[in-house]
Amino acid sequence: MALSNCVYAQKHGGFRKMSKKKLIGIAFGTIAGILDVVPMIIQKLSWDANISAFSMWVIVGLIISSIDFKIPPIFKGVLVSFLILLPTAVLVAWKEPFALLPISIMTLFLGGGLGFAIDKSNKGKA
Repeated sequence: MALSNCVYAQKHGGFRKMSKKKLIGIAFGTIAGILDVVPMIIQKLSWDANISAFSMWVIVGLIISSIDFKIPPIFKGVLVSFLILLPTAVLVAWKEPFALLPISIMTLFLGGGLGFAIDKSNKGKA
């Protein structure tokens, strides 16, 4: 299957490079992931929780930079962050409902900051 995709790509113009917008989104998502995981490491939370939180922010950064919602960038960042967090939040709330408070606060601030930073960095980029 992968080989046939490579052959198809070669015949039809090759693979496209990832746009700068998306790379900026991934970079800012990585920064947000580090900011989220540092307190978790200090609290000695499990590595699966740390990896989950970090990967969520990298994905959030990519998605924020890829979508074109006609809403303010801070709100877009918060909205996307909470939508991506939602399935995990249900699982967390089932076992530890009080853990949702710090998770929601970090999601609010990091999501808004991520939306703002990605928007400002991508002004004028395709």
